[in-house]
Amino acid sequence: MKRIGAAAAMLLLLCTGQMAAAAADAVRGDINADSVADRADVLLLRDLLLGKEVKGELTLGDLNNDQNLDARDLTLLKRRMHPDAAEHDWILEPKGTVHSGEATFYGGGYEGGCAMLDPVSKDYWITAMNLPDYNCAELAGAYLEVTGELGTINVLVTDLLPEGKKGDLDLYTDAFPLIAPAEKGRVPVTWKIVPLDTAADAPLSYKYKVGSTEFWCAVQVRNHRYPIETLEYLSSDGEFVKLPRRNFNYFEAQSGLGKGPFTFRITDIYGQVVIDEDIPFTPDEMQEGHVQFPE
Repeated sequence: MKRIGAAAAMLLLLCTGQMAAAAADAVRGDINADSVADRADVLLLRDLLLGKEVKGELTLGDLNNDQNLDARDLTLLKRRMHPDAAEHDWILEPKGTVHSGEATFYGGGYEGGCAMLDPVSKDYWITAMNLPDYNCAELAGAYLEVTGELGTINVLVTDLLPEGKKGDLDLYTDAFPLIAPAEKGRVPVTWKIVPLDTAADAPLSYKYKVGSTEFWCAVQVRNHRYPIETLEYLSSDGEFVKLPRRNFNYFEAQSGLGKGPFTFRITDIYGQVVIDEDIPFTPDEMQEGHVQFPE
């Protein structure tokens, strides 16, 4: 089984002035040097990450300038190809990025939250998140370190705060007094994504949506160390196929995935990739996988 991620990325040899100068004048992402960054370059970079021999201007594939070629660059290249993509739309935040906003509190989120993570363990403090940061369920199940005037707590994102501005959180009623006096009602906070604690000693798990069959299926990734960016399945022709993410925090296969077992390739928001094999189709119960994202 192959793992591909930042921890095992291929180090680029950006060692000569001539190579750097040439890269500065070329089109970023144009690995095959045909003056355009397109699907052909995506396929080359994908093949490289799968361990195949690839020839081309590999330095141009380093879209985030971290001197590594990894799945994060592949994600950025795919996003950059979109005709409506702006610069800020395809740059993923580095680990530890600190966000600022305001926090309020409410009494929901443990049941019926928009992230559809029921049942949510009472061992966690929870929060709802603003729409821009939630980003079509991208940060569903994210584990956050939230800091206010009275201290810092960790919370799980289980619900939406539709009226909130970017950076805003709506903490559970009992969690808010741990970071600020309850009588203030609305306070400034900072927060960042941190590794989910239960992922330290347990693999990813999968939940199939009620009603899933071999002909229609929706699957949700659980117990992920970091938020999930993409989920792909290995098709019968040996190609990984990306499943579209829905607002209800499931990845949907409109024509189904078959009877299983399945091989999934999962990418987190930092571009780290794991491949999980032999995942049974168990629509009536949570299914534990075999891998976990690195720290």
